[in-house]
Amino acid sequence: VIEADTNRILHQSNANQKKYMASTTKILTAITIIENCNMDEIVKVTKQTVGVEGSSIYLEEGEEISVKDLLYGLMLRSGNDCAETLAVYCSNSIESFAELMNATAKKIGAKNSNFTNPHGLHDDNHYTTAYDLAIISSYAMKNETFREIVSKKSVNISFSTRDYDRHIINKNKLLNSLEGANGIKTGYTKKAGRCLVSSCKRNGMEVICV
Repeated sequence: VIEADTNRILHQSNANQKKYMASTTKILTAITIIENCNMDEIVKVTKQTVGVEGSSIYLEEGEEISVKDLLYGLMLRSGNDCAETLAVYCSNSIESFAELMNATAKKIGAKNSNFTNPHGLHDDNHYTTAYDLAIISSYAMKNETFREIVSKKSVNISFSTRDYDRHIINKNKLLNSLEGANGIKTGYTKKAGRCLVSSCKRNGMEVICV
């Protein structure tokens, strides 16, 4: 648990133990995209990034969707198809985007992490620590676009190949049940277990918990 403004540690247990982090990976994916892409750019979805296993918003080949709408799909519904679509759009390949993610993590000060993909599907070499994930989250929450996205309880985004919009509801139930909750990301894989990075602001103080 850290205080977001200063990264002061309020409580810790096994804070530097390397762990698999499932979809909480997408916190770094999102801030990396926000810093390297234009939110209004339109992405054409390719065959390469539809039908990714796990959570999905069911992107369709040939669909045209903005970077920001893909980020809503990524952070609210944990769309692995959104993660790969954004990664390939930004860096032309998953591998190149992973390099950009690692460079961003290093810049933030995360020393005990390694990222090999944008979604957190299991890879033995894809790991972080509670402390690294906390400071990555703290850094991301200082970005207004990121904050706006992860605090949204639901949103309508475009669906260019249909005559209706997608209605997306945030999987983070804390937004509805905890006073002051404003983020951030849930995650689950069999190897990682249930993961949560949460944030809450009350009386001018914001706390981030991993």
